[in-house]
Amino acid sequence: MTKLFGYPKFTDGEQVLTQYKGDYAHMNMDIRVFRMNRDDELVFYKENEEIAILLLSGKIRIQADSIDRIVSRESVFTQGPWCIHVPAEVKVVITAIEDSEILVQRTINEQKFTAKLYSPSDAPYKYSCLNEFGNTAKRRVNTIFDHDICPESNMVLGEVLNDPGNWSGYLPHSHPQPECYYFKFDHPEGFGASFVGDKVFKSTDGSFSAIPGGELHPQACAPGFQMYTCWMIRHLDGNPWLQTDRVEDERYTWLHGEER
Repeated sequence: MTKLFGYPKFTDGEQVLTQYKGDYAHMNMDIRVFRMNRDDELVFYKENEEIAILLLSGKIRIQADSIDRIVSRESVFTQGPWCIHVPAEVKVVITAIEDSEILVQRTINEQKFTAKLYSPSDAPYKYSCLNEFGNTAKRRVNTIFDHDICPESNMVLGEVLNDPGNWSGYLPHSHPQPECYYFKFDHPEGFGASFVGDKVFKSTDGSFSAIPGGELHPQACAPGFQMYTCWMIRHLDGNPWLQTDRVEDERYTWLHGEER
């Protein structure tokens, strides 16, 4: 049976979400989170995989190709993203200037493109669903890179910040490509609800949702807490995910424009 949700623990500073084999192989991505102590160094290099490394919190030095930059992020709830994205056969060295946390997203891709360091100004948050659904689906969304921004990539990476008590991924929608959501909350006891098709899971800090292509997947955040979601999509061969690919469940489309 396909597993749809996970609550991974950190082991030696590493939290494994999805891999190419095993319970979450349907994601077609290797996704991990690393907690680094000050002065720790991690080296990433793959001969047939592109790699995106997203700073979640802390201060790090990023070295890749001609890029050599120190960047910082207080938290995902207060500042925008820094992300290094490289093609196969490009080495990335991450050095922790202070205690830090990074998310690493990888997938098979031998196509070449120019390594790029994305800054908060490249991926500004924009409010979505203001004044819709009784203002209960307000969230801020950014897209760090997608097919329009980097057509050579086989991945999409972005972030969502839910206002407390609000929904995201609403109206219930689907797309053919698999998607992974990684959740964080501004308080450790924070929680929400993650829907995958007809199943529902309790989203907690550090949990993730592994959504197969074609499944509806709205999310909700409990009142009193802010929820962060890192959303990661794997393009299908010959069928990349596009911003226009969102297919809303027609049973609920009448809600657009309703005054409630």
